[in-house]
Amino acid sequence: MAAPWLENLSESLGSSEPAVRLILSILIGYPFALIYRNFLFHQPATIIHLFHTFSGLALATFNFGPQIYHSAVCVLVQFLMLRLMGRTVTAILSSFTFQMLYLLSGYYFTATEEYDIKWTMPHCVLTLKLIGLAFDYYDGGKEPAELSTQQKSDALPSVPSLLEVLGFSYFYGGFLVGPQFTLRSYQKLVAGELSDCPGKPPNSVLPAVKRFSLGFLFLVIFAIFSPHLQESYFLTDEYDARPFWFRCLFILMWAKIMLYKYVTCWLIAEGVCILTGLGYNGVRDGEPQWDACANMKVWLFETTPLFGETIASFNINTNAWAARHVFKRLKFLGNKTLSHVSTLLFLTIWHGLHSGYLMCFSLEYIIITVERRYQAMVRDSPLLTNLANGPLLPLLYVIQQFVHWLFMGYALVPFCIFTYDKWLKVYFSVYFCGHVFYLVAFLIVPYLRKALVPKKERSPLKQD
Repeated sequence: MAAPWLENLSESLGSSEPAVRLILSILIGYPFALIYRNFLFHQPATIIHLFHTFSGLALATFNFGPQIYHSAVCVLVQFLMLRLMGRTVTAILSSFTFQMLYLLSGYYFTATEEYDIKWTMPHCVLTLKLIGLAFDYYDGGKEPAELSTQQKSDALPSVPSLLEVLGFSYFYGGFLVGPQFTLRSYQKLVAGELSDCPGKPPNSVLPAVKRFSLGFLFLVIFAIFSPHLQESYFLTDEYDARPFWFRCLFILMWAKIMLYKYVTCWLIAEGVCILTGLGYNGVRDGEPQWDACANMKVWLFETTPLFGETIASFNINTNAWAARHVFKRLKFLGNKTLSHVSTLLFLTIWHGLHSGYLMCFSLEYIIITVERRYQAMVRDSPLLTNLANGPLLPLLYVIQQFVHWLFMGYALVPFCIFTYDKWLKVYFSVYFCGHVFYLVAFLIVPYLRKALVPKKERSPLKQD
């Protein structure tokens, strides 16, 4: 039963109670991080593991009540798999199968036609953590020469204890919305190694405040504009009656603001990780770096006119996890395109069972493929290169940015309204303009390349 103060707070903010619980829980990570820094930094590892476990469990209980047993079951099963199956391919396949099936079962039995904040939300983050744990333990049994630099850094030399796995899984800085990090990073945190001052808590208060402040700014922007840019408006007769240009412009503005709820959560959660030291990423040019847990490159996200760079600036740690544990481990297929498609298919299923996810990631693949071909054409054409670097650059930037965010929003429509009957209705209302635009762009690029690129530059490799 909801507490009256929480109901009143939710009503005054004009937000749902689960959303308020979530943002409060992310914010509570800051006092937890201060307790760790000021009182537990020099304590034995057992004490720190217990603190991280019980503080994370408290946040999980606050948000999801008795449904925390789902995460507890998966953590315990994963630990037993590591202990009983050892460093084997069987352990990896078993971990992957069990954790994904559990998550997908959760999606199936709790599915609605709306975006709900429920136990499956942090569980999808936990699923990647636990599958990654199995991979890292397996890598720990290989010869160093067989491992990449990243794998050497993440590999586990010995089987972790149950308390380590619990602390890693429930760590308050990453349990609810991420970021993804490895058990090796967590072990270094507990050992006090992630600090720019050896043996002392890191000088990370100011960097943490900066990320929190940036996250709070995006929260304010989202709170002001999101009530006027709701996806439910897409399904109204009023939206259908609007002119075509208005419908497209609404998609563009909606997408830009809608994404800020993710940006807000990731930036504030990153601040918690920085405050504890988990965000420490060594020293570069004499300055400590605090971006090990960065899930956003904010400046790139806000300024790039390219889809590829937007994707690279958004949900960075999840994308890096998929690259490490799916894309690169499919190297044996001998085909980058097949590995890329398989990775996108995995991310589609990991997000949920709704058809909208499949449409969204299919469009992502199409858009990125077309964009890369046009980038190659501009690079190989002296005429287009000069045009792109000439006095028309500001105008071209504005046009490209408009196209970029319009079709970014177009691809995100099914991601947010899930079911095919709803997102098809929206696409019909804008005449499938995104599909038409990129189909035409894909079909004409060979002819444009033939006309604009000198013959000596027309190699098949440069088209890709």
